[in-house]
Amino acid sequence: MPRILGVDIPGRKRLEYSLTYIYGLGLTTSREVIAKAGLDPAKKADDLTDEDITKLTAVVREGYVIEGDLRREIGQNIRRLISINCYRGTRHRRGLPVRGQRTKTNARTRKGARRTVGAVRGKDARSAAKIGDNKATDNK
Repeated sequence: MPRILGVDIPGRKRLEYSLTYIYGLGLTTSREVIAKAGLDPAKKADDLTDEDITKLTAVVREGYVIEGDLRREIGQNIRRLISINCYRGTRHRRGLPVRGQRTKTNARTRKGARRTVGAVRGKDARSAAKIGDNKATDNK
């Protein structure tokens, strides 16, 4: 399992797909990096020599923001939006979709699990009422 810039990439996969395990490198960018390094994209990551890994590392370092630096940059951008109180910042603050998606239905990824608001109906309400009655009789 080769290690590039602190990330273990899967060795049994083709190089172009292995590089996508690095945060910030997608398939297109991975292909660009391989072309700039002058390597064969069909080569397995386990077959890379130390020289090949050095080439890849140099190309990625000089032209791309990846891993921790990219995460930090994205986090700073979001904090900036929140601090200037723009619309996108308030959506981030409230945990709602930022890019105009509907929220009446869907949006469960951003909003989280459903929370019931208002009166509880059905079996839950009856059992809650019984518990309340028992507490009232216990105090007498």
